Amino acid sequence: MSSPETPSVGARAQRRPRDMAMSLAVLLVPIALLLLFYRLVLDGDKPVAVDPQSAIEQARAAAAFEVAVPQGLGDDWHVQSATFKRDSGGRGTLRLGYVDPDSKPLQLVESSLATATLIPAELGKDPKAVGTFRAGARTWQRYDGRPGEDALVLIEKGRTIIVAGPAQSRTLETLASSLS
Repeated sequence: MSSPETPSVGARAQRRPRDMAMSLAVLLVPIALLLLFYRLVLDGDKPVAVDPQSAIEQARAAAAFEVAVPQGLGDDWHVQSATFKRDSGGRGTLRLGYVDPDSKPLQLVESSLATATLIPAELGKDPKAVGTFRAGARTWQRYDGRPGEDALVLIEKGRTIIVAGPAQSRTLETLASSLS
């Protein structure tokens, strides 16, 4: 008669939680180092900036309206998008998307479209004028736009300028004041 064999415990059953933690650390440490390198060395959190000059030149060449360009904004302002579109009627719209120093998005829209068409298209169905803002010789109308968004609107002969962004943001006024 043979002696009863004791069942052997497999290698998997001998692993402890510490072994699992070590395995995860081997994976997570390089990932964390790559993330730190991306953020600190490569400035991965900075907004991607574009050069708006070609869109501005297209708008000027189209001569649909007098183009106002921001002047004197600091290095902490970044243009993220710049487009100019012209419709079949000869009217044009220049859009410049900015990131302000607080990393909030702002939109500058200059257009020769009819104000009655442009304002609802940019600010929502029922925008409401809620006050004014004075910058030099210009008086801007302040609007409640889409939810969480305010806008400054300047209506002049042949063009409308809209500066839109987060509600109650002082940077709207800064951007509007910088236009020349």
